[in-house]
Amino acid sequence: MAALDTGILLETGTNELEIIEFFVDEDGPEGSRRHYFGVNVAKVLEVLEAPPGLAPSPAAAHPSFLGTIPLRDLILPVVDLSVWLELKRGQRSNEPIIVTEFNNVITGFLVSGVTMIHRVNWADVEPPSRVVSGLNTNCITGTVHMEGHFTLLLDLELALAELGGLTGREEAVAIPRAEERYRALVADDSTSVRQLLRQNFEAANFEVQVVSDGSAAWNALAALKETAVREGRPVTDYLDVLVSDVEMPLLDGYTLTRRVKDDPELGRLPVVLFSSLISKGLRHKGEAVRADDQVTKPEFATLTERVLQVIRKNR
Repeated sequence: MAALDTGILLETGTNELEIIEFFVDEDGPEGSRRHYFGVNVAKVLEVLEAPPGLAPSPAAAHPSFLGTIPLRDLILPVVDLSVWLELKRGQRSNEPIIVTEFNNVITGFLVSGVTMIHRVNWADVEPPSRVVSGLNTNCITGTVHMEGHFTLLLDLELALAELGGLTGREEAVAIPRAEERYRALVADDSTSVRQLLRQNFEAANFEVQVVSDGSAAWNALAALKETAVREGRPVTDYLDVLVSDVEMPLLDGYTLTRRVKDDPELGRLPVVLFSSLISKGLRHKGEAVRADDQVTKPEFATLTERVLQVIRKNR
């Protein structure tokens, strides 16, 4: 199996993404059932065949951890995705490992098989239903209808967090508290991240409005714009900053930022992107839509300070 070309030729801010679709075959008393999942291709380095003999260790910190394998100059930790998803995977021959890189961490995820790469529009990605959201791992960020079945988009960041792979979120740091009261609109599709962001920004003396996707954020901004125009005041009299994730159902953070910056009334509003996708290789995407700053999720501890700097610079 070969490495993937993740330099995707998608124009930034068109609300499109490409996902690699894979599946886990669950064996049960009534036969095998196939579950389809997907992840943004921008997070995938390559797909390789699992070596024989991969098995969990009784001493592993999490039952899904299968140990490490050599990968050129790396030691690759491998996670059995079916165990983390609480699915009873039936073992097959030639099972693939999806090698991902995000949040500055490279990890392999063992699955039953890989189908293909799909190009989709975020508008076609629906938020998870109540049934899906009720999974023990709360690991689904969206669903897409694909040729006769639904593909569930996985929150692999949550998997790494549960496996101790996101140490940046766990550091205890002092939150800088602004002398002046500021107002922030925060958009993120992860329930746990929204809670953390609300807590941190409130501790930093922000009045915070939190929404779960870019479409809801745009609607909130449109309402503020209407009020500002009616009262003859700039939008920044009502809101100081927009903080947005990149990967979100309905409307992604890049497209949301482009809309804000292209709007004559909203264009002066500072926008800070906060995402696991932000890296040296992908930072140009945020620059293309004129984001004022981009913070990767391992830099969680510095987010509020970076946002304060952007607000003060804007003023």
